[in-house]
Amino acid sequence: MASHTGHRQRMKAEFLARGIEGWPDHRVLELLLFYSIPQGDVNGLAHELIERFGSLAGVLDASVDELYKVKGVGEHTAVLLRMLPALLGRYQASRTRLNDIVNSADDAYPWLEPYFFGARNEMVYVLCLDGKRQVLGVRKVAEGSIQMAEMNARRIAEEAMGLRAARIYVAHNHVSNLAIPSQADWLTTDTLRAILAPIGIELVDHLVFVDGDMVSMSESRKLRGLQFV
Repeated sequence: MASHTGHRQRMKAEFLARGIEGWPDHRVLELLLFYSIPQGDVNGLAHELIERFGSLAGVLDASVDELYKVKGVGEHTAVLLRMLPALLGRYQASRTRLNDIVNSADDAYPWLEPYFFGARNEMVYVLCLDGKRQVLGVRKVAEGSIQMAEMNARRIAEEAMGLRAARIYVAHNHVSNLAIPSQADWLTTDTLRAILAPIGIELVDHLVFVDGDMVSMSESRKLRGLQFV
């Protein structure tokens, strides 16, 4: 027991002194597991989790049911591992300030990307701007299965009007690892634009996210020689 305690203290001290730069995934995970399994050697469990899910990201993306299949993973560990991606997403979002100006898809990216961090289902968010393109807020408008999330035009309009938005960016994620807009994405974009325009809300762009990558449908349409209006 004393040897495990000394090992934990050494790892914590090393982290505080130099961070985790250069650490392999299993070592980072071992440090994390100290806080869900307060006693004993968790090095073996860290190795097993990495081997089963392929990487630290794979472990953090795993479902609770999948985590429970690994011997040694209890409720505290499963909750901690599932909570971390959500916590990191909230942290990134909270660092962004309201009243920022968004003039492009690149400006919108840091506002929206944290909401898709570690997402296992397709989700839809709307970034609302005033007439001067200042950020009014981000609102979640839909979440679907691992296959698709339904775009609810009425919900999008309600959220935008609730914030008195003049312009919006709609964003959703693909869980297929392909950020290429689908035919359904194009149809949805045109439908939303047609519904929102008469009530004075401009759909500036529709953004598709996959694992930190983003595709602007406005830019994609320009490359195709079409106008995003």
